[in-house]
Amino acid sequence: MAPSVVGILGGSALADVFPLAEERAEFLVTPHGAPSDPPRIGTVGERKVVFLPRHGKEHRIPPHKLNHRANVWALKEIGATSILATASTGSLKRAIRPGDFVVPDDFVSFWTIPTFHDDRVVHATPGLDENLRSVLVRAARAEGATARYRGVYVQTTGPRLETRAEIAFFRNIGDVVGMTMASEATLASELGIPYACLCTVDNYCNGIIAEPLTFDRIRDTQRRNADLTRKIIARAVGMVP
Repeated sequence: MAPSVVGILGGSALADVFPLAEERAEFLVTPHGAPSDPPRIGTVGERKVVFLPRHGKEHRIPPHKLNHRANVWALKEIGATSILATASTGSLKRAIRPGDFVVPDDFVSFWTIPTFHDDRVVHATPGLDENLRSVLVRAARAEGATARYRGVYVQTTGPRLETRAEIAFFRNIGDVVGMTMASEATLASELGIPYACLCTVDNYCNGIIAEPLTFDRIRDTQRRNADLTRKIIARAVGMVP
């Protein structure tokens, strides 16, 4: 049996920084266009890893412009047998605080989700891999982080943040809000690649607390979370079956 290869889709907390040994870039164009950046191939310990920064170098691609199909296909083409992702989220619940981590077990998206099946009828059932979710939670807790094993991720389209009325509705059905994970998880399911996501909680959503929400404050929390997020993902890579 060929050794497993871990694909990593790095979100805002990781940006385009994730240390790999014996690193090289793979320049490729998929049947769905170019990925956000040339994937970087290397190793973490004994494990082969393919790292792709979701938003590209220097975080240049906004969420509504991401080519999710190219990103997920590129990881598959290079040989990824599982995908670990990170994603920046806002909290819908006061008990889920900025600085915490959530590993969702389900998601909701009311807007268009990309598919690899534009030209034929295929009704895939999306999901988040239980084994990979367990790996992420155990790795996070081993690094001393507060990590929730379950949660519902609500995906919006971006790039704007959500209104107070939208958040008041979402808080009845979800735990965190983001702009990317549901698309990736659906595409990975279509390709048969196990996928799970470590969500960094970088802010309370608009209206959850009295303090006004600003993007600068979100970025400050993302920067504070960055080193811990890298440590968690690096530890998780070695725990993937």
